[in-house]
Formats: sequence, C-alpha cells, structure tokens
Amino acid sequence: MKTEIGNIQTKLLKSSSKYVDEDWGQLDYYAPNFPVQWPCTLIDVTDINFDNIGKDRKATPVNRQQAQGIVTLTIANLKLTNSSGQAPQLQKDNVWSIWDLIEETHKLMQGFRISENGGDLIRRSLQRIKRDDGVQQYDITYSFSLNNV
Repeated sequence: MKTEIGNIQTKLLKSSSKYVDEDWGQLDYYAPNFPVQWPCTLIDVTDINFDNIGKDRKATPVNRQQAQGIVTLTIANLKLTNSSGQAPQLQKDNVWSIWDLIEETHKLMQGFRISENGGDLIRRSLQRIKRDDGVQQYDITYSFSLNNV
C-alpha cells in the first residue's frame, strides 16, 4: 500500500490543500496546536478485503489474491468565524471554502487509478465529523481494487 498511498498523495498535491499526508492522528490529540497547515487533506487506508483468485507457481507467494479496499480522505479546516446570514460575504466565502476543496479533491480522485495492478478510485460516501475544537472536518471514502496481490 506504500506505493498506492504515495500515488494518491502526489495527485492530491495538485489541490489547494496546504498539507497532504498520511493520517497518523494529526487531528486527534493535538488541539490547539495541530501539526498541520490549514486546510489539510489526510489519507488513510481504512479497510481491505482479500479473495483468492488462483495460483501462479512462478510468483511469491504462489496463491494470488484480489483486494477490495477503502481509502478515506479527511479534509479539514480550522473554522474561526461563523457563516451566519448577517456575516460579511468575504467571511462566508472563507468559511465555505472547504466545499471548494471537497469538490476539487473529488475531481482529482474520482476515476484515478492508484497503481498499475489496481482499479480506479470510486467515491462511496461523504460524512461530516462533528468536533468541539473549531475544526471543520469531512471524511470522503473511495473504493478501489488491486489484482494479483
């Protein structure tokens, strides 16, 4: 998965996210001094299931498998101002900019082939994560497949 995560990270560097890295808990226990720049995108492979698809006596291991997995992209920004109906438009635009990053990320990821022996990323879900520390966070999940692993 090292290659696949690296390929996703390289592709995401084309986004307007200021910090793109593997998710190792940067948003979990570090408030108020998060080790990220805002907005950020974090990458995590959250689930992989394997099926046997046969044997190749020339390969190691001999048993070949197909993998079906889920990669989760966490998009987050520090939200320090509100977006109420009475707020200035510039303030609202800054607060809502996370939606621009979510759309930009999706355009980069949807259909992106993560490796030579893999299929395309296909979006499965978008979920808001409620937090009490001023961080606005959304998790987007994409499915993928890998063959002969």
